[in-house]
Amino acid sequence: MHSSILHAQQVVLGLEKFSVRHIVISPGSRNAPLTLGLNHNPFFKCYSIVDERCAAHVALGMAQRLREPVAVLCTSGSALLNYYPAVAEAYYSEIPLIVLSADRPPHKVDIGDGQTIRQKNVYQDHILHEATLEMIDSLSGEQELEKNQRIISESIKICREEQGPVHINIPFEEPLYNLVNQAQVRISIPDYKPDQSNQDFSELNEAWSIANRKLVLISTADPDDITEEQIDTLIKDSSVLVMTEVSGNLVHEQVVWGIDSLIAPIEQNEKMLEKWRPELVLSIGGMIVSKKIKQQLRAIDGLKHFHLGPWRATDTFFCLKNSYKVHPSVWIDQLPEPKIESNYQSLWLQHFKSCMQKKMDYLEQIPWSDFKVFSQLFKSLPDNIVLQLGNSSTIRYAQLFKMNASHDIYCNRGTSGIDGSTSTAAGSAMVADRQVIFVTGDVSFFYDSNALWNNYLPNDFKIILINNSGGGIFRILPGHQDTEVFDTYFETQHQLTAVHLSKMFGFGYREVGEESAFAKALQEFLLDNTAPQILEIFTPGALNDRILLDYFKFLK
Repeated sequence: MHSSILHAQQVVLGLEKFSVRHIVISPGSRNAPLTLGLNHNPFFKCYSIVDERCAAHVALGMAQRLREPVAVLCTSGSALLNYYPAVAEAYYSEIPLIVLSADRPPHKVDIGDGQTIRQKNVYQDHILHEATLEMIDSLSGEQELEKNQRIISESIKICREEQGPVHINIPFEEPLYNLVNQAQVRISIPDYKPDQSNQDFSELNEAWSIANRKLVLISTADPDDITEEQIDTLIKDSSVLVMTEVSGNLVHEQVVWGIDSLIAPIEQNEKMLEKWRPELVLSIGGMIVSKKIKQQLRAIDGLKHFHLGPWRATDTFFCLKNSYKVHPSVWIDQLPEPKIESNYQSLWLQHFKSCMQKKMDYLEQIPWSDFKVFSQLFKSLPDNIVLQLGNSSTIRYAQLFKMNASHDIYCNRGTSGIDGSTSTAAGSAMVADRQVIFVTGDVSFFYDSNALWNNYLPNDFKIILINNSGGGIFRILPGHQDTEVFDTYFETQHQLTAVHLSKMFGFGYREVGEESAFAKALQEFLLDNTAPQILEIFTPGALNDRILLDYFKFLK
């Protein structure tokens, strides 16, 4: 069965041609022609998510995990405005998201009809491509049919090949629910494969060959984007130090995985900083989490920055020389044998090892706190999971601990917002081939609590909620004071818990608030797959900032 509306048929057939299988639908009426056509086609797997802000992040989580385009469909009016946070995240995180918005016919915009806004170009500053389809009343409109085919083809190709969000706006006139047995239109879409063979690496190769201190910085990459063999090739050169963030999905014995733990002890020591400061930085991956590394690299005069990989290059250190939009292996595989002898790599690997020993000493003397919880948590999670991390304290604490090499790790670092983190994890869990565990803070969790209003979550989906009664991360900012203004408008102190939300949405629930009970509570939580589960861990909000700041002092 198909909608009787011809341009609705074109959209459905175009999605099928491009193998866009997963469709997240926000219920409504104006989008009925597409909702009916998609649901009557067994090729598609459709999901109904009521809250549009959640729905778009669910689709984003699916696309993030699948590494392929996922579509999200809504009715007209304010519905598509609620998609905007996820659209912006997809834009900056380079996640292939197709936004399909139903619309009123052009002549019914701005005449006072309900659920009607100006939908054209609504995402214009955060979208790779945006277009509105022509309304087609009969098969005699050949030019309109051809134009729509070009729009659909171009939009999905851009989404898939350039990795980011696209928006197709689709006006419909009533009646909206009529069906026909057979599609009356045909759509053909040419194959396209980008050519990455003709890359000129001469500028990077020349700078690489003469630099005595080279830093390779890996952040926000998919699992297996960088292989252990490729890292082995890089570190053959003793003048190369490789540093990775938790979002880089790389664990290697000769790679610095705790950037802030290495930088903090030397950031006020000019003599040590001078030894560390690289002459060349090669960034691989997307957005960088660590503020410390950005601050230090931005302060280096004469630094040369190159960017490598399919991700969008940003001039984050204000010294970008060139970028190469190819898989890292294309460049790494052509590296010659190193000719420079240097102690740069060995010096800083030894320094990092010393920092990690100090961290173990520090952990033994601190009380129950966020810092201690994250330390014990990351050591206790099962192997071979998808680990979703919330913003903003969660990802920053995770930067301080060595990750399990069998984990696939994701975090919404495009815009770094707390909105949609839970929904993104839910979307990942709905399509993942392994268990998804989501670790989050309390403000982020409660902000996105409608993510639990979801009928598709597997029973082994788990949420670990660190509740310190407010946005404690703001306490580490310089200059903050404990005042009523700070408590209310910055930290947002609260006394909320997840117990009633868990009951309402059918989640299992456990809580723990002390170290002696933590291991048992976590073990029971991990073993319970009778329904999705929440483990709420309470920590003392007033202590966390001091313990974290004292950690960096202790390393010095």
